[in-house]
Amino acid sequence: MKKSIPAASPDAYVAALSGWQRLTVEKLRAAVVAIATLDEVIKWGHLVYLSNGPVLLIRAEEHRVLFGFWRGQRLREIDPRLKPGGKYEMATIVLLQDEDVGSHTASRLVEAAVRLNRTLGDPTAI
Repeated sequence: MKKSIPAASPDAYVAALSGWQRLTVEKLRAAVVAIATLDEVIKWGHLVYLSNGPVLLIRAEEHRVLFGFWRGQRLREIDPRLKPGGKYEMATIVLLQDEDVGSHTASRLVEAAVRLNRTLGDPTAI
């Protein structure tokens, strides 16, 4: 994916997308904000949701959309598509065109991730 200037706001991030990536991001974003009160910011060039530290991310790329959780490795029983990678027990679901995360599954993932941050604290505080 080409380097670009980060979006000025979450709304601008979504507005800059098109096609199936935009539809997927809009659906994920709607599910996230319906479940929990989180701070939504642009960090590292994509959508990041915070509650006692980073909880999850939504990142559109050229050929995929990522739905990732800082403590996602602890959430794999909810959705086994969560693939471990990176620091902080990170795990991510890779979505390609015509794939999605159902609203029930998204709700369960977000609720569990927020609960983990509430119980265990900021996953990036070492």
